Amino acid sequence: MTDASYQALVLSSPVPVLLDLWAPWCGPCRMVAPILEQLAKKYNGKITVAKLNVDENPDTAQRLEARSIPLMVYFKNGVPVQRLVGAMGLSEIERSLGLSN
Repeated sequence: MTDASYQALVLSSPVPVLLDLWAPWCGPCRMVAPILEQLAKKYNGKITVAKLNVDENPDTAQRLEARSIPLMVYFKNGVPVQRLVGAMGLSEIERSLGLSN
């Protein structure tokens, strides 16, 4: 995802979007990446998981006030409803987003 595709992929998405703000030099970001891949597979069609490199897309990172990464912002109907900061496991992310039963 890029600054240019933010509107179409996140704000206009018909399904909820979990946007991962990350950078290649960020160790905790690299730890969260496979967990987010698992989440994307598990909830395929129900939510979209997107990644935004903050170094390459500073406008969106600034708009979302990304002061620490990894930062995951959960959008429903184009509105940010939850912010998760730091590395966390799959079940913790699911609980935080209300995805687990």
